[in-house]
Amino acid sequence: MKTPIYILGIESSCDDTSASVICDAKVLSNVVANQEVHAKYGGVVPELASRAHQQNIVPVVQQALKQAKINKEQLSGIAFTKGPGLMGSLLVGTSFAKSLAIGLNVPLLAVNHMQAHILAHFINEEDSKTPPFPFICLTISGGHTQIVKVSNYFEMEILGETIDDAVGEAFDKSAKILGLPYPGGPLIDKYAQLGNPKAFAFTKPKVGDLDFSFSGLKTGILYFIQKQQKINPNFITENLNDICASIQYTIVEILMEKLKNAVKKTGVKHIAIAGGVSANSEIRKRLALAQKHFGWTTYIPKFEYTTDNAAMIAITGYLKFLNNEYSNTNVTAKARLKVTE
Repeated sequence: MKTPIYILGIESSCDDTSASVICDAKVLSNVVANQEVHAKYGGVVPELASRAHQQNIVPVVQQALKQAKINKEQLSGIAFTKGPGLMGSLLVGTSFAKSLAIGLNVPLLAVNHMQAHILAHFINEEDSKTPPFPFICLTISGGHTQIVKVSNYFEMEILGETIDDAVGEAFDKSAKILGLPYPGGPLIDKYAQLGNPKAFAFTKPKVGDLDFSFSGLKTGILYFIQKQQKINPNFITENLNDICASIQYTIVEILMEKLKNAVKKTGVKHIAIAGGVSANSEIRKRLALAQKHFGWTTYIPKFEYTTDNAAMIAITGYLKFLNNEYSNTNVTAKARLKVTE
């Protein structure tokens, strides 16, 4: 009988401290500590984030081990996020992972956060199917928007990406313009369910076939709201659902257009989504429709594996462990890192 492989994953790239234990690609625990402190600032404050990680990391790891019903001596390896992300936050996870790996004398596995979002699809879950290679992955989050062709676990090619802002930022900034609290993306999704997506038209940015741009759209939304409020000071309150539905419709239209272009260019019809914005109900709905209309096979992760979480770090670490891709203790955190690095 083969010895089970237990990997502890540690994620600290932004404002969530997370630890997860997986055993042979199955998640035994996935603990996330959110940082409420940023809401009153309307965005993540890096200095406060790194301090909160220092407070959270030990209890979060303890909780992950406890839920997995194993002790730390049973771990086969320690995986951690080396980047991209906020430098102060990354350093907390990196230092902790190195110390633990040295203390337990087990392999250290440095993980690219962007690859982990994509490889979350390979977590062994009873009711979810894993995409076959090659597949196209649309990675959409607060910090990233890109279309990646995935040929195997660690061979990825960026087909297109944002030339300015990420899609999650476009959602959050639009929500801020409407006076909604941070993070506003989920609130736009919530109000959009009750509105008419064709109520207001916003101009789509003109960029390359596979690239994205959201800064112009954000500015367009801002000017539109300012203009309407001069005519009617209660415009937002009276039209909130319709405004949110129209913003969401425009953003999802842009994403779907680029995906269609990627399929046309590559001939690959296996389409996956990853990242925090893939929790958005409209993008999920449109992908389900694309299966019928375009003959795509779509792969949509479970909600808990879309936002920043350590299960995706652990599964990537597990795949690296099987490949003997260990890191030495000189490995450093990197704030900037492409999905191909």
